[in-house]
Formats: sequence, C-alpha cells, structure tokens
Amino acid sequence: MPAGRLSVVVTRRLPEPVETRMKELFDVDLRDPDRPMGREELAEAMRRADVLVPTITDVIDAGLLAQAGDRLKLIANYGAGVDHIDVATARQRGILVSNTPGVVTEDTADMTLALILGVTRRIPEGLAVMQSGDWPGWSPMALLGGRIGGKRLGILGMGRIGQAVARRARAFGMQIHYHNRRRLRPEVEAELEATWWESLDQMIARMDVISINCPHTPSTYHLMNARRLKLLKPSAVIVNTSRGEVIDENALTRMLRAGEIAGAGLDVYERGAEINPRLRELPNVVLLPHMGSATIEGRIEMGEKVIINIKTFADGHRPPDQVVPAML
Repeated sequence: MPAGRLSVVVTRRLPEPVETRMKELFDVDLRDPDRPMGREELAEAMRRADVLVPTITDVIDAGLLAQAGDRLKLIANYGAGVDHIDVATARQRGILVSNTPGVVTEDTADMTLALILGVTRRIPEGLAVMQSGDWPGWSPMALLGGRIGGKRLGILGMGRIGQAVARRARAFGMQIHYHNRRRLRPEVEAELEATWWESLDQMIARMDVISINCPHTPSTYHLMNARRLKLLKPSAVIVNTSRGEVIDENALTRMLRAGEIAGAGLDVYERGAEINPRLRELPNVVLLPHMGSATIEGRIEMGEKVIINIKTFADGHRPPDQVVPAML
C-alpha cells in the first residue's frame, strides 16, 4: 500500500456530502461532468488509481482488469450488487473488492410495494388520463383495478430485501409465500407469517403477485424463463426490483401482449437501458428507470460505506464489506 494519501478515482458524481468527505480524506478524482466512463477511460483510471470507486454501470471484466496497473489494490464498489465486476479475476490479481450491502434494503422494498400497487390499481393509467385533460368524471366502472389484501404474494429470494418486502406486504393484508435457496429459520418464518415452497414451479403457479428479489448469478439468469412464466395465472402480476437478467424479457413481453399475464412492474431490465420497445407500449406495465434505491438518504449511506471500506483498507485492515468469490 502506498505511503501518504490514497489516490481514489470515482466514476460518477455522488452526493455532495460524500464527495466533500472524500476530498478531506483522499487524493480523489471526482467525475465531472456526470456521464459514464468509456472502457478506455476506465482502463486509464485503473492504471493510475490506488482505489477505484465504480457503480453498476461500469463493467469491469477480466479483459479490463488485465489492463490495470500494479497500483490498483481496491475496487470499492458504490452499490451492493457486484455482478458487473469479475471478482475472481480481481482476487487473482491481488485486487480487493468491496460493496455496500444493506443500505438499499428499505428503499427497494418501498419501491416494490409501490410497483405492486401501481400495477394492480392502474395508477399510471389514471395519471395519464388526468394529465391529458380527458377525464370525463367519476364512473363506477372506470379504471377498475384489484384489491391486494388477501392476495398471495410469492417472493423469489428471501434475503434482506425479500424479508423487508414481506413485512410491508403483510401490513397490506397479503399472504406471504417464498422460494429461497435456503429455508428461513423457523422464528423468522413465524415473524413474517411466511410459507416456504421448495418447488419454485409449484409456488409461482399459485400466486397472485410474484416479486423478484434475488441477485443475478449464473444460476438465476432467466430463472423466470418462458416455461416458468407460462405457469403464472392469467390474473397474476410480476414485479422486479432486483436484476433484469432474472426474467426473460422477450418472453414476458410476448405473454403480456397476449394477455397471458395480467401486468408487470419493472424497475430493472435485461439489457440495461435498452428496453424492448414493445414493452413500453403496454398499458398494463409500469416501467421505472432503475430508481428503487434512489433516495438521498440511501445514496449518502452508500457513500459512507464506501468511505469506511477505503479508510479501513488505508489503515492496513480488511474492508468490512469485502466481497470474496465464495459469497457470490
């Protein structure tokens, strides 16, 4: 580790309190203007920095890591997900990787419930009517949605966010079901009043709402593929605030257009910002621009975790949120 202040390169603009604290502690290169770095810019940054602070839009693969200089020793990711970073290759090259787990839990769970309500109660359609100025007045049969109280919610992935979603959904009177790699402890199940399904296929065939809350890994890529989507009831709704790659977006689009699924609420997409244009046209779909964790409080907390990880590393210790391949 170099003597003196660490050289830190940040790939995107961060909240002002975070940037101010970084300038106090490190020799930091902040991003201005706020636009994504190209691959060559990332490679150059990795050659001159002791620490790189990327975000989920920065794909750091084996090829890019091969261009990193000997100086780079820590990739302090601004965000919890690290599927955009080749952690195994970084480790082989002696580069540590850290993330910011736990920060986005409550904000993402809030957005999940917002999407469930947005789709089932047809909120965007009502908003569009009002903004167009074409509302003819109240009618008993206008914009009829569905009640979520009493409905079955199937949560795919019962980690921090999945459990936070369960707590909120219970408050709305929903029945909680879940599928997870590991069953929760009995006391946690009892607290959440949650029913575990060993079979994902059997669970999704019986749910009214499916919430995707699992990470993107090789085993979860297209976990909700065309075959599984066909198991959903025609009246079912699917919501995704996790990772777009978990759902086969083309298959989902076809089924929504065919009326084989009642609706969808999506905050993430399989190809990032390249969203299927046929998906945009559907009135029974709520699309958000990956804003599930977009609160000022959450963004500042993420920055504080990044700073703690870097400062701990600078002091000669393992970052508290270090990611190792076995964790993925």
